[in-house]
Amino acid sequence: MADTRSYDDRDGWIWIDGKLVPWREANVHILTHAMHYASSVFEGQRAYGGVIFKLSEHSARLRKSAELLGFELPWSVEEINAACDEVVKANDLTDAYVRPVAWRGSENMGVSPKNTKPHMAIAAWNWGKYFPPEIADRGLRLDIAPWRRPAPYTAPVHSKAAGLYMIASLSKKHADERGYDDALMFDWRGQVAEATGANAFFIKEGKLFTPTPDCFLNGITRQTVMDLARRRGIEVEERAIWPDELESFEQMFITGSAAEVTFIRSAGPWNFEIGDLSRQLQRDYDDLVNRRLNY
Repeated sequence: MADTRSYDDRDGWIWIDGKLVPWREANVHILTHAMHYASSVFEGQRAYGGVIFKLSEHSARLRKSAELLGFELPWSVEEINAACDEVVKANDLTDAYVRPVAWRGSENMGVSPKNTKPHMAIAAWNWGKYFPPEIADRGLRLDIAPWRRPAPYTAPVHSKAAGLYMIASLSKKHADERGYDDALMFDWRGQVAEATGANAFFIKEGKLFTPTPDCFLNGITRQTVMDLARRRGIEVEERAIWPDELESFEQMFITGSAAEVTFIRSAGPWNFEIGDLSRQLQRDYDDLVNRRLNY
């Protein structure tokens, strides 16, 4: 059964700046720079059987995301890894979602981040499938998002920055209110980009296609699935994909640490089948993260 309690009112431990603190005491000041000016970056990763999948890649990306926002984390990849593992163990978790987050503190209030100090926290909790199985098994219905991914010269698009998720959150809310499961986002040019929190893939005649990640994250799960496909001899093509091409694709799925590999049955006016190749890649990913497949 899903835990419906507010995320600020739970039992357990959260790691903050080098030590574990009781969950309900894991707080920051109201004048924290990140709250006012979005100077915050984060990761989302999953533990399977107590082991966090591709932990070092996530920790390295967290440090890189902070660097792209102009601040350096004083914790190394190895230290972040150890802290993540400590949180999973302290909360007695095996299959869990892990959320490291780093931000600028409350040492200065104003647009300038001068003299602010970097902080980091890590939380972990039991979290099942991102989309309920009864919905995911038949494929998601995607709305077309009213917001677009910005150009790389307008925002630090390769950082997993909290501020860049504002339009994703608005698009997801818009989709929910219209009876859809999620939304497909285009970019500033009008090209297909991604879902609100997951990368997009398409299949046509046994070949895998995915948009070039030049204005959104090149997801760790995305890279993993591309590797899995190539290991099966499936040709993978990264390129610009325009909406008028979607009608020609046979299958679609999305990928992400939270979403894993999730089938799509429609995106706006375009319909897709849930085919054998999509199912095979989903099985391969599930086998990999649960260590039933050598990689």
